[in-house]
Amino acid sequence: MYTIALKMLTEDKAKFIGMILSLSFSTIIIIQQMATFMGTMRRTYSTISDTPQAEIWVMNPSVKMIDDINPIRSIDLWRVRSIEGVQWAMPFYLGKIRAKLLNGQFQLCNLYGIDSATFVGAPHTMIEGRVEDLRKPFSIIVNQIGAEEMLAQDMGPDKPKRSLSVGDTLELNDRRATVVGICEVTRTFLSQPVIYTTFERAQYYSPFERKQLSFIMAHAADGVSAKEVCKRIDSITHLKAYTKEEFENKTVFYYLTKTGLPINFGIAVLLGILIGVAITGQIFFNFTSDNLQYYSLFNAMGASHFTLAKITLLQGVWVAFLGWGIGAGLASFLGFATRNTQLAFYMPWALFLGSGILIFTTCVVFSLISINRIFKIQLGTMFK
Repeated sequence: MYTIALKMLTEDKAKFIGMILSLSFSTIIIIQQMATFMGTMRRTYSTISDTPQAEIWVMNPSVKMIDDINPIRSIDLWRVRSIEGVQWAMPFYLGKIRAKLLNGQFQLCNLYGIDSATFVGAPHTMIEGRVEDLRKPFSIIVNQIGAEEMLAQDMGPDKPKRSLSVGDTLELNDRRATVVGICEVTRTFLSQPVIYTTFERAQYYSPFERKQLSFIMAHAADGVSAKEVCKRIDSITHLKAYTKEEFENKTVFYYLTKTGLPINFGIAVLLGILIGVAITGQIFFNFTSDNLQYYSLFNAMGASHFTLAKITLLQGVWVAFLGWGIGAGLASFLGFATRNTQLAFYMPWALFLGSGILIFTTCVVFSLISINRIFKIQLGTMFK
């Protein structure tokens, strides 16, 4: 009987294909938009995630997220180092700076200044050069995306641009900087080039300010939890310390509450759900109405209402499985195809699970609505 129920579904090819396509389209929109949103949120704290050595971030209490910089005093670094439970603490400069290219144009970049002795905060993956080369005079390391795109060298009219490479020079705040390495790091929220140098040289390149210590990166001693050390830093220095995860969440929370990104992506996802549900529900309801005589025949052959309900649910679940599977597969392929582009795409297993639950729940709901119509049929319906 269940085989016949599936054959009823597949034999009506127009309605069957229509339901599959509508659910697949809805699944693609849900996964693609949510994956893009989640990928964009991950980029907001790329500076933090690219610095795994630091499990504690210390900052001015007024800081709301990673790019909201309010420098602290240099002496605060020594105060943090003196606190019991702190294994080490290193300075970190974070700021914006304009880089002057050979053609005279300017490009806004992210400037990171790291400790010159330990290189805590340095990029992990080097494409060219070595991190230790930052000890050379006027040396900088540029991220690969910035070197290939926005900082590419203009070779003249009608000639393709050349990627920035080791040995090339830039002007930062009217001061010469020599590229000694190309690194690979996560794209920032605005996909701007990232420039690494030592903390002292970052102060040299950046416009003068009385306070230039953006953050303090620290690590808890063995046997001491990072959260406990954060509490000690807060109470003794009157600064604000967060664990790596807390600072990432704080940055994401800022973008969720202070920007329109959640609303924009949410509307797109909602439209995808409504379109898929409306089309699929209408087609399935019409399919049920067109096949009432067959359900009546099952009833006449001794099938109970419970059996008819299981038949209808089987048809709805089968449509959901095919539609969600095709849509999820296409969305995954889209994410794989755009993995090295500016598109932020992050698909955790929870996103697949959530979209699947949503699609299956939707199909079960309109199956239950159709069941109510089936329960009202009379045995004589099959003879009309």
